[in-house]
Amino acid sequence: MDSPHGAAVVAENFGLKGPRGWAFRAVGVRAEPGSLIAVEGPSGSGRTCLLLALSGRMKPSEGHAEVGGMRLPGKMAAVRRISALGPVPGVSDLDPALTVAEHLRERALLQRRFDGSLRALLRPGSEQSKAARNRIGEALTAAGLDLDTLPKGERTAVRDLDRLEALRLSVALALIGRPRLLAVDDTDLKLSEAERSEVWEMLRGVVAEGTTVLAVCSEAPQDAVVVRTGPAATATTSPTTKNAADRPAGAGGAAKSAAKGRGRAAEAPADSPAKTATETAETTAKAPQTSADAPVKSGKSATAVEQTAETGETGETATRRESRESAAEHHKDDNEEGAADALAETGRA
Repeated sequence: MDSPHGAAVVAENFGLKGPRGWAFRAVGVRAEPGSLIAVEGPSGSGRTCLLLALSGRMKPSEGHAEVGGMRLPGKMAAVRRISALGPVPGVSDLDPALTVAEHLRERALLQRRFDGSLRALLRPGSEQSKAARNRIGEALTAAGLDLDTLPKGERTAVRDLDRLEALRLSVALALIGRPRLLAVDDTDLKLSEAERSEVWEMLRGVVAEGTTVLAVCSEAPQDAVVVRTGPAATATTSPTTKNAADRPAGAGGAAKSAAKGRGRAAEAPADSPAKTATETAETTAKAPQTSADAPVKSGKSATAVEQTAETGETGETATRRESRESAAEHHKDDNEEGAADALAETGRA
């Protein structure tokens, strides 16, 4: 059963498929409320997608999960209400032009406006401001961000923060809403070993207060519930890639014929030299004779042989040329007959 703050996380055969294939697949996890869950894997292995799916921001494609007793994907909106995102590039980025104080005040106002109860909205303005300051102070303490150590205090612009300070600010903004599940992406990105240790200590402090933490990292600590991601197991094939033998006749007809020829050649046994030699001999015997001394069977063939002797053409070349000339003559006759028929039909003949 869940504690007042943390949310249990359970997933079985959890997977998400995108336009380019599976982002992650067959993920299983079981973590108690107030656990530190580390999503470990190389960059590009679907770590962020898994983080967003378990926090109700992305719809899974297969399997199911439960966060705080609410089943995904059916209760995505409910899971979003009890979870908060820390730093997630492209989703919850900080505005570099705003100061730290502006970010904190904006988040407190949004929290009061959209997540507060009706009774809280009806309280006097002074009480609401005091409650907001208390929430901001608690969040900053939990994230380990001391505003006095910043270059310009709370008026320091986000662009002037280093990587660790920006991460602490993002966590503080997420904790203002007192979520049951905190999701943090790229926990150890571009941090030294000492800074990574500080981040994990900060997240353990959040867990100690009862909040479940889901953190993406390249190397998980030993005391975390580890979920590993890797390359998608199912390879995808581009729908535009087709075999040459599957193309329609026409422009791809030659490719189709060649593919079929290769298929027949592959079917012939490789260990039949006698048959191969016999087929070669038969093919040689059936080959057209190109010598001028070849026997003549008709007058047309004799003419072809004489042209071969005079022009140096092979018998096959001369025969093809005669065929083209004959086809041209027939085509010319057909055109003339067609024109005569057309004139006769219109009365112009």
